[in-house]
Amino acid sequence: MRTYGFYILLILTLFGCVKSNDNFLDRAPSNILLDEQVWKDEVLVLSVIANLYDRYPDYQTIENWSEFAAFDEAFASESGQYGRHKNQQYSYGSWGYWDYGYIRELNLFIEKCGKANLLKPEVRDRFLAEARFLRANVYFELVKRMGGVPLVLEPLTYDYKGDPGALQRPRQKESEIYDFVIKEMDAIMPALPDDANIKSRATKGLVLATKARAALYAASIAKYGATTPQVSLPGGEVGIPASMADGYYKTALAAAQQLINSGKYALYNKKPDNLSENFAALFYDKGGNPEVIFVKDFKLQSGKVQEWTLANQPRSLAEEQQGGRLNPSLNLVQSFEKLDNTFAPYATNTPGGDYIYYDKPEEMFAGRDARLAGTVILPGTEFKSKKVDIWAGYILKDGSIVTANNFGGQAVVGGNRIQVVGFDGPIDNLEFSAQTGFYVRKYQDPAVGSGRIGTKSEVWWVRYRYAEVLLNAAEAAFELGDKNTAAGYLNQVRARAGLIIPLTPGDITFDRIVHERKVELAFEGHQLWDMKRWRLAHIVWDGLSTDLTIHPESARSTSTRVFGLLPYRIYNPGTPQDGKWVFKKVIPSNVTSAHQFRLGNYYSFIGDDIRNNNPLVIKNPNQ
Repeated sequence: MRTYGFYILLILTLFGCVKSNDNFLDRAPSNILLDEQVWKDEVLVLSVIANLYDRYPDYQTIENWSEFAAFDEAFASESGQYGRHKNQQYSYGSWGYWDYGYIRELNLFIEKCGKANLLKPEVRDRFLAEARFLRANVYFELVKRMGGVPLVLEPLTYDYKGDPGALQRPRQKESEIYDFVIKEMDAIMPALPDDANIKSRATKGLVLATKARAALYAASIAKYGATTPQVSLPGGEVGIPASMADGYYKTALAAAQQLINSGKYALYNKKPDNLSENFAALFYDKGGNPEVIFVKDFKLQSGKVQEWTLANQPRSLAEEQQGGRLNPSLNLVQSFEKLDNTFAPYATNTPGGDYIYYDKPEEMFAGRDARLAGTVILPGTEFKSKKVDIWAGYILKDGSIVTANNFGGQAVVGGNRIQVVGFDGPIDNLEFSAQTGFYVRKYQDPAVGSGRIGTKSEVWWVRYRYAEVLLNAAEAAFELGDKNTAAGYLNQVRARAGLIIPLTPGDITFDRIVHERKVELAFEGHQLWDMKRWRLAHIVWDGLSTDLTIHPESARSTSTRVFGLLPYRIYNPGTPQDGKWVFKKVIPSNVTSAHQFRLGNYYSFIGDDIRNNNPLVIKNPNQ
């Protein structure tokens, strides 16, 4: 008798009483379900598809905070992660993915579900569509990382006769994998619900969002891949012909506009009186959130919770002695533009060389895009209704600095022993302190208990949201020469952030497109894939130890090292400056190398074991 390949834990069965009798050894196993049991029971099939959803491949997520310090968005303020800022080159195997075991299980589900005639037809068709959605997204993840891969759409089985040739498949063209993803979205859409309240399962809205994203990726690889012809293979396994770019851009725009015009989703705007808090809230508010399209959900007291707040809460406000691990970079912070639509790095000194003085540290960041304070916890601001304590020390009259090497440390100043550094730091080389001068705000849970080891957080991980769809539509429209449409979509996203001077069509440039994604989607797992598809990664992360750019508006500005911006208090009694605040730009001492993204990093290394088992799989270029 064949057994179903998935094992399901049935709580009631496992914890029920077992009655002893002479036939005990003849009892059917209680933790293995047979095919004929599963495929007639909607609840059991739902359990199987839930398991498959839970294995959806992500890279940077709230369950893996340290990966957000891989590039230039943040510094990893944990001693075990300092190596991220000491290593210059990325391994060719970085970001690799090759999970054909997962694909096989999805193929098995599709095969068996298609024959499940005891299920209601509409129920069966929805399950089938969901499994095909997940399979298509696995291939989307594969092509993003590896380029073209073998396209296997049936559950292959080895016959143990010594010849595995029937199981070996060559790599498809990169374009063919993107085409598969796009066509699958079209094929499965009719069987899926058109319900924006469904956030953790496939819907028509999610299918359109996925189609738009996949087509946009393919389009930009086709267009900008022309700038790196050496990043290609003659058979098309890597690289997409430039002639295909417009077709993909049109597909991306049409899919995004279909979702936009449906009216099913909208930008989150429940707190219009505080736009920064409004932006932060869209990631933790689960109550009728109109922006969120697809999530990985978590639930308190279910065993499925996440540690983002526990790991990253401000140290001084921590509910337990945890937090402070991810410090946003000055590189990112200075990318948020001023409310007059202009860009400017943060000035710390006057043209004459004197400090610029502030009454409060938060004044340094006034008049900026509201998304800044919704993404980053800034000096002088609050979290959970309490003010963070971020300041690096006192600067005395002679310019010397008095500080300490522990949280809230004290020293003698002016004959008195006083606190000379914040309870959040920043203290160089002290893990969990705000070594760049900042903590992360996005995805932090304001609920009591979310920073406790025994509680943690149920804030969901948002994989797709409406603002990205608008940005995808804007980018596709721009690339097709329709700047008026692009400006309209960008202005919707920017207005929510308090940028009330609309961009004109003449303002829309490639730099604007890149900038808007950088600040809107920070810490959401888009940066790497965007930089790869635009073929900017080797330009921005070029391995040179250059200073922090003074042109954050430029998509090609080098950004290879993480910088910080630290606030200090002035101690100079009897002068107008006494008690004022000033800032210093710094590089944390653990940032010892400049990141270098090589041409061989555009597509991840395919392991020797994979190629030895299947000689039809050829290597990626430049490795």
